[in-house]
Amino acid sequence: MICLIPCPSLLQTLDFWSGVYRVFCEYERMKHKDKDGKPGGQHDRKSRVVPVTFAVVVLCGLSFYLGGIFCSQKDKLFAQSDVKVVHVPAKAVPAPKDTAVTLLNLKFVEFPECGIEYQDYTPCTDPRRWRKYGMNRLTFMERHCPPAHERKECLVPPPDGYKPPIRWPKSRDECWYRNVPYDWINKEKSNQHWLKKQGEKFLFPGGGTMFPDGVSAYVDLMQNLIPGMKDGTIRTAIDTGCGVASWGGDLLDRGILTVSLAPRDNHEAQVQFALERGIPAILGIISTQRLPFPSNSFDMAHCSRCLIPWTEFGGVYLLEIHRILRPGGFWVLSGPPINYQRHWRGWNTTIKAQKSDYNKLQQLLTSMCFKLYNKKEDIAVWQKSSNASCYNQLSKPDSYPPKCDDSLEPDSAWYTPLRPCVVVPNPKLKKVSVKSVPKWPERLHITPERISEIQGGNANAFKHDNSKWKVRAEHYKKLVPAIGTDKVRNVMDMNTVYGGFAAALIKDPVWVMNVVSSYMPNSLTVVYDRGLIGTVHDWCEAFSTYPRTYDLLHLDGLFTAESHRCDMKFVLLEMDRILRPNGYAIIRESSYYIDAISTIAKGMRWGCRKEDTEYNVEKERLLICQKKLWYMSSSSS
Repeated sequence: MICLIPCPSLLQTLDFWSGVYRVFCEYERMKHKDKDGKPGGQHDRKSRVVPVTFAVVVLCGLSFYLGGIFCSQKDKLFAQSDVKVVHVPAKAVPAPKDTAVTLLNLKFVEFPECGIEYQDYTPCTDPRRWRKYGMNRLTFMERHCPPAHERKECLVPPPDGYKPPIRWPKSRDECWYRNVPYDWINKEKSNQHWLKKQGEKFLFPGGGTMFPDGVSAYVDLMQNLIPGMKDGTIRTAIDTGCGVASWGGDLLDRGILTVSLAPRDNHEAQVQFALERGIPAILGIISTQRLPFPSNSFDMAHCSRCLIPWTEFGGVYLLEIHRILRPGGFWVLSGPPINYQRHWRGWNTTIKAQKSDYNKLQQLLTSMCFKLYNKKEDIAVWQKSSNASCYNQLSKPDSYPPKCDDSLEPDSAWYTPLRPCVVVPNPKLKKVSVKSVPKWPERLHITPERISEIQGGNANAFKHDNSKWKVRAEHYKKLVPAIGTDKVRNVMDMNTVYGGFAAALIKDPVWVMNVVSSYMPNSLTVVYDRGLIGTVHDWCEAFSTYPRTYDLLHLDGLFTAESHRCDMKFVLLEMDRILRPNGYAIIRESSYYIDAISTIAKGMRWGCRKEDTEYNVEKERLLICQKKLWYMSSSSS
């Protein structure tokens, strides 16, 4: 017997328990009548039925009572929400036990526009908040996200005169001035040809501080010093202090995928320029926290006069580069103190001081198992050792920097403090070094060795993931025909596992930022071993990028996985912040969430439609959305 009890009122509850009491009294009266000696017979059978009936009644009553408590508590929960309750249709799929209640009880709310002063808003690297944090080691430029009560519940506007970005590959050489209306670099770096303003556009001649005459000749020299850049040995790179990412942009044609990294500083919008051009980049700085990448990720790291004090603070900045480089990986430095004999006068220093700086750098690099690999003109290249004997020497008591102990996981990379010690490559991993990883593009589809370190990871899981995303990507292209054309360039997979979606798009004119949740198993090692790029992130916070920097956002089950701890309304508002006008979002979720997400998306001025998945599975749906291009209303300006 099943009791289907609606949420009762207080009077209904009292009436019900009054009835229960009457039934109980009648039962007691019949029981005493038997004790007076009157014959049993038919009555005996009734006496056996009554206790069972009474028990059922009591259980239903208890359910009724508990239901009243639950409903009253539910009303309290809904009352705490900042939006009104709407009823979930009876046919909705039951919610997971740990689901945030408020997500499914939203009615349409139109989000207001932020003020025009928020057109370049980066919540966790906001100059408005810098004065709250210390100046030592530039910690104020690190991530400092606003507390919950200071989060913006508004839509970040585009600049006045914003236009849809110029399409790739033309965008590599020019962008609309009004899309990134910042003149500081143009004025201060005009002699170095980073960019120049011409009419309504910024042009990018490919210059830089150490290559004012063009980046191509600079990279040609680098390739002569590192032959592995030509044959697929070098695939992933990081550029610290990237400027407008001309170095990373040039490497794309050479089959090398670069994460360009720069802080938000007096150079204004380096990372925004890079992304407007269609070149991978994120906001970041090496200061007191690890970079958001696992160990042994990059084949090459580059610094072209990036002004990082490599030998200070116990060499922690260089130790971080050592951590994220693969064994056998290369660190490339141009600028002070390289070629000091020629340039020292231009650096406002003395030849003696520059010589001392170079010797300190060389000594520090040697102590952490780097060796000078090659050097010519303004470029010097060091290689990270893959020889275990060198790292064994670090265990000696007088070694500095010392070998890191086992208390800090080498791949931990989300708000993890830097430490002045060497993260030694795991000797059990035989196929992580630059020479051992398959060359590009073969490495994309070969099962990485480190997949075995992830729970449930193995060759079969990897193969299944690969085939699954091929099918899914083809289905997405039917639903969003812009994928695979020049309308989509910058793509983010917001909660990847092995980078399968990025791998499925490898022949399209796109690059993909693969994001792995800081609360999920760290599968980003597999992403990098495949020759793809990505970052660790917590979607309860804002992403390290400028507004309007991605053409396509893809997420697979993010709300199911994270809604128990993140307010999904703010996740969607963050998606709106980083998505370009006319850009797309593909939201793959359980049917349980789709209606609520669609409601919030409508309030963000997105146009959305529901679609079936490639196999038309009832419990899972797709929401295909496009962000509309809008401008500030007069009342908001």
